[in-house]
Amino acid sequence: MSIVTVSARGQVAIPSDMREKLGIVEGEKVVFLLDGDSLLLRKASSLSWAQLTRPLRHARKKLGEASVPALVEKLRK
Repeated sequence: MSIVTVSARGQVAIPSDMREKLGIVEGEKVVFLLDGDSLLLRKASSLSWAQLTRPLRHARKKLGEASVPALVEKLRK
């Protein structure tokens, strides 16, 4: 376990020992996942396309044509 500080821009540094253990190198893509009150970080290369796009498929099901104008208005405010 490591404790890190969040910067003013919302950035954190992944501790070097953890980066080495996971094989995360400069330029590597990572994915943040919410699991209840936990934030998980995974290497993007360790996830399948279905796992990466699952949130998009769920969001699409929640949006109907009738809800679009209200959503646009909310985003404009």
